[in-house]
Amino acid sequence: MTLLPKSVLTLAALMLAALATQAQGPADKYFDRETAEVPFFDEWYLAEDDEDGLGGEQLQELLNELAEHPMNLNTASREDLERLPFLTARQTEDLQEYVYRYGPMRSMNELTMVRSIDFRTRQMLYSVAFVDSIATKPPLPTLKDCLKRGRNEMVTAASIPFYKRQGDRNGYLGYPYKFWTRYQFRYGPFVKAGVVAAQDAGEPFFANRNSSGFDYASPYLLLQKWGRLKALALGRYRVHMGLGLAMNNDFTMGKVGSLQGLGRQTNTIRAHSSRLASNYLQGAAATVEVAKGLDLTAFFSHRNIDATLNSDGTIATILTSGYHRTQSEMDRKHNARQNVTGTHLSYFNKGFLVGLTAVQTSFNTPLQPDTRQQYRQYYAMGKSFWNASVDYGYRSYFLTFAGETATGGCKAVATLNTLSLRLTSSLTLTALQRFYSYRYNALFANSFSDGGHIQDESGVYVGAQWTPTRRLTMAGYADVAYAPWPRYMISKASYSHDYLATAAYQWRQFTLTGRYRLRLRQRDNSAKTALISHNEQRARVALTYEHGRWMLKTQADMAVADMQKRSLGWMMTENIAYDASILRLGLTAGYFHTDDYNSRVYTYERGMLYTLNFPMFYGKGLRTALFFQLKASKKLHFIGKIGNTHYFDRTTIGTALQQINGRNKTDLDLQLRWKF
Repeated sequence: MTLLPKSVLTLAALMLAALATQAQGPADKYFDRETAEVPFFDEWYLAEDDEDGLGGEQLQELLNELAEHPMNLNTASREDLERLPFLTARQTEDLQEYVYRYGPMRSMNELTMVRSIDFRTRQMLYSVAFVDSIATKPPLPTLKDCLKRGRNEMVTAASIPFYKRQGDRNGYLGYPYKFWTRYQFRYGPFVKAGVVAAQDAGEPFFANRNSSGFDYASPYLLLQKWGRLKALALGRYRVHMGLGLAMNNDFTMGKVGSLQGLGRQTNTIRAHSSRLASNYLQGAAATVEVAKGLDLTAFFSHRNIDATLNSDGTIATILTSGYHRTQSEMDRKHNARQNVTGTHLSYFNKGFLVGLTAVQTSFNTPLQPDTRQQYRQYYAMGKSFWNASVDYGYRSYFLTFAGETATGGCKAVATLNTLSLRLTSSLTLTALQRFYSYRYNALFANSFSDGGHIQDESGVYVGAQWTPTRRLTMAGYADVAYAPWPRYMISKASYSHDYLATAAYQWRQFTLTGRYRLRLRQRDNSAKTALISHNEQRARVALTYEHGRWMLKTQADMAVADMQKRSLGWMMTENIAYDASILRLGLTAGYFHTDDYNSRVYTYERGMLYTLNFPMFYGKGLRTALFFQLKASKKLHFIGKIGNTHYFDRTTIGTALQQINGRNKTDLDLQLRWKF
């Protein structure tokens, strides 16, 4: 292929950028470096069944940290770019290919010349990356540099309810307020250290088994890019190896969001700096570059876990909620111990990648779940478990292939394989095949699936992403899965279909986005004698207008559920935001109307830093929220939000200990951020 001179490409990029500037404004329109926020990522990359899953807070925290410490695209390695969860494997390769062929970028506007980078991805890159034409890698820091130039940050937040739950009156051991604080030290990409302490509403503070104060405290230290030492974590951390069939306790974005990462084998160590009181490892982990292209990772973890115990002291269920509000929840706190060791060896050269993973997990007392119900028959049982896998892949300009095959002491197999073809500069096709035996189990497996578990599932996925113009991006997929063994609420072999279509069009100050999703699943009938259809349709249309400091957004959501009877739900939401130099305001108002819980609706709602808000609504009511951010100085920010949900169709909200006697649910969130 004939390559155009760099000067011609740069001139073309500047001409396109001039037109794009009229359409979408400057890059910092989407991003404020002082607050290090990445707005509106969540609405595009997450879907309805992802919004209340694991990892939302960790994902938002990662994006904010990347924004505060942006990477230079001219010097970013493949591993650096793979830290960006919104980049596909194809986009990662295209960015590196562009810099390799044409030399360092002179402006972020040159991203318009990389055809696979659509306008929404460019918005995200404006937030977390920059270009430096000198393209020099920063030198290794000294201890003196770290102490002199490192940045400190203290964040404190509280949530105050203007109501009483039933448990606040009788049942909960602590106060009705939620509180957390975090101190963190950062020196560029090299050092990250800190401690997080958190208290959920209802948990005792300086009382009961929390006599030392907070219910949860997490110390962490992460060193990165110290020569051949790529990463070293001490304290609490998370690990992602290969495609996650044997080991992945890092955050996930759910099924829809994970599609961005198809074909990317990652060997990642992250500090566990979030408030999530589960799904972390505790001890040490390190990745070392043994030779060029050859990396070795090893880790060890020893920690206490929450569990429900059988009468003989064995573990019936491992608990992951992290709640210790009642005496029964407190009695289950840290009553079992878990040890995990693992290693990963990977080699990458000229587009080819191969890796080997081995993980061993043990408990102080055997894991013995109740297997009387058929769907639990192949749950993990025993005191010690092992898993091993091989991951493999190849990348070229037109083709990306990746896969992983795993086994373990269960003597069963799980395999996942993906293929991505770049047919044209604007059209990419992706196919995925997975087979997870119903006898396979891995305690830390986390990867692409329809049922939420790496077990009892076979399926085929095909998808496409098309960018016919720089203003229009379209994507869609079809996924068919089959489960040969019974599952929860499914007593026979079953199938599921999942179809999604999305589109985004941007013209001047307007952005129009749309999404439609159809899910066809099966469930037991009331007598458990046959399977019946359990189908959902969800649609969303949003129009955003941005001009100067103002942003207006109108959004319509719809849900149709067919589960023995048809129910309909819809919600209209209006968002208004104003961004001044020292003050940022946001107002959200929405009316929802659903027939029942099955037709519930979700909507994105702006919240505090390091949080992800996708509240769910059902019934009939009105949701209003006011957000403000006051920049007292570049180092001191006050953030607040007050939200109210008023129901027209009920006099109580929630059930059991969470029940609120009344039609209104009002919460005040406050946050203070200090950099020093």
